[in-house]
Amino acid sequence: MGRVVLVTGVARQLGGRFVRRIQRDPEVDRVIAVDAVPPEHHLGGADFVQTDIRQPSIARVLAESGADTVVHLDVTGTALGGGSRATVKETNVIGTMQLLGACQKSPAVRRLVVKSSTNVYGSAPRDPAVFTETTPPKSLPSGGFAKDAVEVEGYVRGFARRRPDVAVCVLRFANILGPTVETPLASYFSLPVLPTVFGYDPRLQFVHEDDVIEVLRIASHEPRRSTLNSGTFNIAGDGVLLLSQCSRRLGRPTVPLLLPAVTWAGSLVRTLGMTDFSPEQIRLLTHGRVVDTGQMRETLGFTPRYTTAETFADFAHALGPGLLPPQTLAGAVDRVAELSARAVGHPQTHSAN
Repeated sequence: MGRVVLVTGVARQLGGRFVRRIQRDPEVDRVIAVDAVPPEHHLGGADFVQTDIRQPSIARVLAESGADTVVHLDVTGTALGGGSRATVKETNVIGTMQLLGACQKSPAVRRLVVKSSTNVYGSAPRDPAVFTETTPPKSLPSGGFAKDAVEVEGYVRGFARRRPDVAVCVLRFANILGPTVETPLASYFSLPVLPTVFGYDPRLQFVHEDDVIEVLRIASHEPRRSTLNSGTFNIAGDGVLLLSQCSRRLGRPTVPLLLPAVTWAGSLVRTLGMTDFSPEQIRLLTHGRVVDTGQMRETLGFTPRYTTAETFADFAHALGPGLLPPQTLAGAVDRVAELSARAVGHPQTHSAN
């Protein structure tokens, strides 16, 4: 018999794409697709099971499926549909705990792949130029998706200690972009004008959604050696882009603002219609973040097809040159101008990063 793969988070485009891709793997006999809501996209020949991973019912689904490989993609920074930030956090953290508890009880599970993020490193003024997988963060993330990812990885490490017979692979993705992804950073780049922090031009890395699907496929394979496809890996396209380069390539103007980023910028972008732009996202757009991908190539054996610049170019092409409707654009500019005027009375000097 071939392998049985259970995938969470399939109602999102990324999860749906991976489900369709893994079915073409000749080693895979059956795919179990799990989410709390039915997906709007097709899942090929996968068996869809509607269940909330925050509930104990996920243990029954895992046991009845006989899955030997679990690919946990339901760790995300954005709500699906009209969901709240609280719902997202519960799914990320409580859902992961329930799923790991189910995996621990299942003797059939041999491999666990978890989607994580380079957000776990945080973004701070004195960060190293490049993070490796073993570099500790200067300051642990204090909220938002970044904190969720830190908690998720902590629970995964605990599971790996309790089930040393299971090969565990944690993929720390840089900012995922592409024609179909929905992330806080993609929403930020979709704004008609990009608010930036005065005096800073952070370095950013991106990974293309196509490369995300391919590295998930590789990570979910049965390892050829005991150490292959196990461990924690940074996943990012080659090279970096400055935020100023991103804005020019999008054709969207930037508005440097003087107010302290953590206290006001989140409120600003939420005013402009974004759902979860946490202080950690603002810190990223202040200090940036770059990770080393040597282990991705040497141990995991994966080379991204797209560089950081090529990933952003594909995203920009799909986004198109059009801005928001004129009335929305006018309101956004007025709001930015208002906050800028307030900043004049409360200037704060920053040294360039």
